[in-house]
Amino acid sequence: MNIRMIEGQGIPPDPMQDERDRAARDAALGALGALPAPEPLDTVGYRSAGRTLVIGPRADALPWAERLAALLPVTVLLLDGDADAATEPPRLFPVFVARALVLTGWLGAFDATWQAPGTAPQQARFDLVLDLGPSPQIATHQRPHGYHAPGPDPVARLAAVDALANMVGDFEKPTYFAYKARLCAHGRNKKTGCNACVEVCSAGAIAGVGDLIAVNPYLCAGCGACTTVCPTGALAYAYPGAPHTATRIKALLGAYAQAGGRDPVLLVHGADGAALLDALDAQGAVPGRVLPLGVHHTASTGIDLWLAALAWGAAGVAVLMTDAEAPQYAAALDEQMAIAQTIMAGLGYAGPHVQLLRVTNADELALGLRHAPRGDVPARRAGFNAAADKRNTLDYALDHLLREAPQPVEEIALPDGSPFGALAVDPGKCSLCMACVGACPASALQDGQNAPQLRFIEKNCVQCGLCATTCPEDAIRLVPRLSFRATRKEPVVLNETQPFHCIRCDKPFGTLRMVESMLARLAGHPAFAGHLDRMRMCGDCRVIDMMTPTDEQTIAQAQELRRR
Repeated sequence: MNIRMIEGQGIPPDPMQDERDRAARDAALGALGALPAPEPLDTVGYRSAGRTLVIGPRADALPWAERLAALLPVTVLLLDGDADAATEPPRLFPVFVARALVLTGWLGAFDATWQAPGTAPQQARFDLVLDLGPSPQIATHQRPHGYHAPGPDPVARLAAVDALANMVGDFEKPTYFAYKARLCAHGRNKKTGCNACVEVCSAGAIAGVGDLIAVNPYLCAGCGACTTVCPTGALAYAYPGAPHTATRIKALLGAYAQAGGRDPVLLVHGADGAALLDALDAQGAVPGRVLPLGVHHTASTGIDLWLAALAWGAAGVAVLMTDAEAPQYAAALDEQMAIAQTIMAGLGYAGPHVQLLRVTNADELALGLRHAPRGDVPARRAGFNAAADKRNTLDYALDHLLREAPQPVEEIALPDGSPFGALAVDPGKCSLCMACVGACPASALQDGQNAPQLRFIEKNCVQCGLCATTCPEDAIRLVPRLSFRATRKEPVVLNETQPFHCIRCDKPFGTLRMVESMLARLAGHPAFAGHLDRMRMCGDCRVIDMMTPTDEQTIAQAQELRRR
């Protein structure tokens, strides 16, 4: 059991208020059931003819292959033995000895490459895989559809064989995500910035592809963790979309308050958590103020929906996870909760307000719910509706929480990795080359248009770090914080200098520091040897000077004559 305990929250409830809260919860759940269903989603299709690959040592693979061959076409790859032994005695299905096996894919499209002793590499495609090896060939926490690695338990192996026998035909699943490449902060100019979605995906479905990411919809398991950790909203959850989930949360809290309930705690749970919650509810042990909200996966909610729930009157948000979920999901939610709690505490709301429950049985859940958060809430519940854009929903929630805050502040220092912040630029190092402006995916950094300035809009910054990674002078440092100053929405100048004027036409084309830096770096370059004055010219004049015959008077000579 892993429960973040909350000091002073385990006080037994007032029985009379608990009864009122239970009645209010019934009314709230009734209101939730009356909401329309979400819009249908696009789907991903699979086709399986049942061609099954069985992998494992001889003693395990052959008996189970014999059993499965009565139902499906089978091929066996033995992880032990030699080539001659693999063909004796004759069998009704092909048997190979595999060395250096590589397996990738998903239902209907598993590609296996292997090499038997003394033979050339072989490759084949299969629809299904039964992996009985000592360690899975596909080691992701969330396995692809059609791949079963049941381990040594005979009961689990029998269940896997039964499942495979029923995986013949056409199948489909929802496309769980939506991706907006224009918002993605993964990379620019072959530099990596935000890699959060790649690192949190337990299905191995996300990979960096140049400056963007690619999500394999056939591998995606729909956990939504990638959308939770995405700082920009480039990845959005679609099963259902955040606005629909937000509508459910707002309706649940509104109906509960209208029915006289107090101090509601929103309990977000998935299918595994629902079974534990039902067991506890059958005992009448779920506190009346706990409002369950079922979702496809608990990793699909983050600070945008949590802070919105607190703005709508929730005294707390609890997220229920079991050991079935990947450990990186819990780590990601912990980080998100640290950010959310820091914001609430910084605004003066006594808490805590968020709770991550990792439990394995109903008794552990009961203990966790007795310590459910009961934080201070705004005096007035917010009326906004969630936006389709994650950052806009965050803005709505933060604006309301600030407006009602017991302790208005100008800024709150946040933990590293937060999606809000400023930049500290060292003017002694910054040459105003504007490489950071070209790298910024959020338009937080801007040039000075006709002036040598580096400008910054803090509201847009997602702290992806691309500017700091790109800066050739190592002049930029991230400052995670949440600013409430009016200037956060306006461009502010981080660095500026006087322009450098072309020595030939007097047109401004750069900065003094930039030109000096170029002179220092290119002084020994053969293309500029004896022609360093060209570095002091604009592009047009540099070309003219390069095309001028050497027997004609040079710019330097003309300047010297004028001085005389």
